[in-house]
Amino acid sequence: MSSLSIIIPCYNEEAVIMESYRRTKAVADRLDIPATIIYVNDGSTDRTRELLNGIAEADKRVCLIHFSRNFGHQPAVTAGIHHCSSDLAIIMDADLQDPPELIPDILALRDREQANAVYCVRRSREGDHAFKRATAKAFYRVMNAMSEVQFPLDAGDFRLIDRKVMNEFGRLKEHGKYIRGLVSWVGFKQVPFYYKHEARAAGTTKYPLSKMIRFATLALVYFSNKPLRLAMGLGFTAVVVGIVLAVWFSLGKIYGFSHAESGWTSTITIITFFGGVQLLTVGVLGHYIGVLFDEVKARPEYIIDELVSAGEKPKREGCPG
Repeated sequence: MSSLSIIIPCYNEEAVIMESYRRTKAVADRLDIPATIIYVNDGSTDRTRELLNGIAEADKRVCLIHFSRNFGHQPAVTAGIHHCSSDLAIIMDADLQDPPELIPDILALRDREQANAVYCVRRSREGDHAFKRATAKAFYRVMNAMSEVQFPLDAGDFRLIDRKVMNEFGRLKEHGKYIRGLVSWVGFKQVPFYYKHEARAAGTTKYPLSKMIRFATLALVYFSNKPLRLAMGLGFTAVVVGIVLAVWFSLGKIYGFSHAESGWTSTITIITFFGGVQLLTVGVLGHYIGVLFDEVKARPEYIIDELVSAGEKPKREGCPG
């Protein structure tokens, strides 16, 4: 019989963690396969850790991974996968925007299609303002246009993966992981599951605009070298424009159809254009160099302060499946 782990990263979710556990546990109780809940506490500074410890003491199916500090959502999901010993894993957030009640339907689709992964596609995004919905749609489409790997549109980290996918994921050594992209990259049979993305049950979003931009930049840099080619194209365009303008002003001065000596506006425009192209190119190169620098340092993606399962003593091995 297969076993299931439900991986739930959380950061400062004291307002919703008990309701999240109650609903997830109710679903796990109804499943026909043994299920474990793995909470990854991403260095929360509120009462999340205290509440999770109380949950683990009362429920022998709950495993806790406490980070030494906040490392981010993607390292938290990575830790959950690394410490999962089940045959199947479902990744979902603690804020209940991904309803745990959908888990039986996701498992049924996986069994019916004999798929290795089921990625959940948002039909709608309740609770998100128009700007976030528009930028999210644009992000997935830009990623597909820029990347060598095609990603499912409008699909987040809410998904099911099997042991085959988890084993291949464990072999990936890069530190700046874009997990939904990597799961697509490993291949195997993957099928969509369409659902309604709910509003947060409580608390505030942990992905403000600044984090969304950093996340999008990280995903793009790790999955495509097209920005480098784009920077080279801009540089080439700037050279062509510069040559054309030089010829134009030279001929204009000779034949009198331009007044290059009084062209303050054109001079400032040219300087601004070339300066912008140079800064953009240097910025793109610098970002790629920064990624290489982070990889060369080979620091761990996360540091575990404590791993607790069912009120047992802290340990380092995987959570039971």
